[in-house]
Amino acid sequence: MKLLENKVAIVTGASRGIGEAIALKFAAQGADVAFTYVSSDEKAQALEAKLIALGVKAKAYKSNAGVYEECETLVAEVLKEFGKIDICVNNAGISKDNLLLRMSPEQWDDVMNINLKSVYNMTKQVIRPMMKAKSGSIINMSSVIGIMGNAGQSSYAASKAGIIGFSKSIAQELGSRNIRCNAVAPGFVETDMTSYLKEGEGAANYIQQIPLARFGTPEDIANVCLFLASDMSGYVTGQTISTCGGLCM
Repeated sequence: MKLLENKVAIVTGASRGIGEAIALKFAAQGADVAFTYVSSDEKAQALEAKLIALGVKAKAYKSNAGVYEECETLVAEVLKEFGKIDICVNNAGISKDNLLLRMSPEQWDDVMNINLKSVYNMTKQVIRPMMKAKSGSIINMSSVIGIMGNAGQSSYAASKAGIIGFSKSIAQELGSRNIRCNAVAPGFVETDMTSYLKEGEGAANYIQQIPLARFGTPEDIANVCLFLASDMSGYVTGQTISTCGGLCM
């Protein structure tokens, strides 16, 4: 039997990178998948087709996780279409790196809204059907930067650290309802967002900081999310799993 058979998952920000890998991994393990995207209709349609080809029900929703009303509409539509929500992966995220002296209020707010407020928005909506079912797994995408900090990434670090504190609090609030909430903290992962890290002479310096001596792949992160989504992690909640090749210990 597949690990996520008869489960329904929502994955935000899934048209590329880590989100796409998570959606594909979940579908391969039997989950029906609803996923969100913001800009690329073409990529979203391509992923939807890939998921359906794996033999599951799948649908793309154009929805901004940073806007509360859009999340409210999204979850209502997913419940109507899929009937339930067992798993929610809050993966939508951006970075607008800058030294604090040069960072505008707008840059700060954009990162907070997409990275942190989106987690509040989506979690607030999915916990009602999960509480009714007395079951659920919420997986929030943090980052090792939220644990370690990094010069030039104060907004990103603050948003990702906030996700960790939020996840621990929700785990305590909802544990008695059999709803688990955990965070995943990726390190340097090969995606469009981090492609600049592998360019030029600086790439070797990043690799030297990682005990496993390589960048992670989106599938590395998806594998951890699969564990947290499945019954294999039935006694795991309120945790932050650093998936970083040993960069953060």
